[in-house]
This record gives sequence, structure tokens and C-alpha cells, in this order.
Amino acid sequence: MSDTNRKSLLALPLALSVLAAVLAGGATALALLAPPALAQGAAASRLPPEVWTWGLLSAALATGLSSLAAGYAVAKLGTAAVGALAEKPDLFGRLLIFVGLAEGIAIYGVIISILILNRLA
Repeated sequence: MSDTNRKSLLALPLALSVLAAVLAGGATALALLAPPALAQGAAASRLPPEVWTWGLLSAALATGLSSLAAGYAVAKLGTAAVGALAEKPDLFGRLLIFVGLAEGIAIYGVIISILILNRLA
């Protein structure tokens, strides 16, 4: 494997970790800034505004923390996978499954957020 390919493979976990951090920050900012804007919608529903605030905060935390955890897992697993691929290229399929399972953590957080938001609506 050439040196350029190795550097690009090592940059992938870092890029995924940065993307996860941006998603977590955006979800948390949305949860903190959205409740005043949604207070009018909450007034039309049966739920008090405090429930909306806590519901949006919990949905943002579910998405944000699972994205951070997935980014951390992919970063650790990705660097180990690159090292293993350098020694045994035939492990590519197995390592791809492991990285996919680590990325599934973020998907579970998004599903939980959708369930929380559906319960609020």
C-alpha cells in the first residue's frame, strides 16, 4: 500500500469523529434554542412547555451522545482496522462489518430521538 493511501485511510476516523462532534453540537444547540420557538405549538397541544423542553433536550442528547460514541468507536476501530489490513488484506470484509456495527450506535440514537419526538407530537 502506498504512503498516500495509508494517510488517507488514517484521516477517515478523524473526519468521522469531527462530523460526530458537529452533529452532537448542532443537536444540543437545537434543543436549547428551539423550545421558545415551539412554545406556540406547545400551547395548542396538551403538553406544558416544560415537557416540550425536556423532551427536545432528551432527543438532542440521545442523538448527540450516540453520535459522539459512534465517532469515538469508529476512530478507535478504524485505526486498528487499518493496521490489521496492512498485515492481512483478506480481513477487509470482517473489519467492514465491525466498523458498520460501530456506526450503528449513532443510528440507534437517532431512532430513539424519533421515538421521543413522536411521543411529544
